[in-house]
Amino acid sequence: MKKVFEARYNGHQIRVENRWFAGEKLYVDGELQDENIGLAFRATLTGKLRIDSNESKNIKVAIGGYFKIHCKIFVDNVLVPSHQIKT
Repeated sequence: MKKVFEARYNGHQIRVENRWFAGEKLYVDGELQDENIGLAFRATLTGKLRIDSNESKNIKVAIGGYFKIHCKIFVDNVLVPSHQIKT
């Protein structure tokens, strides 16, 4: 089963994909930045969001759950609203 979560931050797209046995992946503007392989009930993914050539912000994703998968996306330790995409 595949779950996809997306968030937008200052015009950038942050996408998290979760697959039961294939693991989790973090994409920023279509570029793969981190992944976990295998089955886990909780996972953390990290990446960088490039604002301009001199500045970037840290991305942290917390994903997990037992009966329902939840995903929280943080940019520089601030929670960014995200939503699940129906697949």
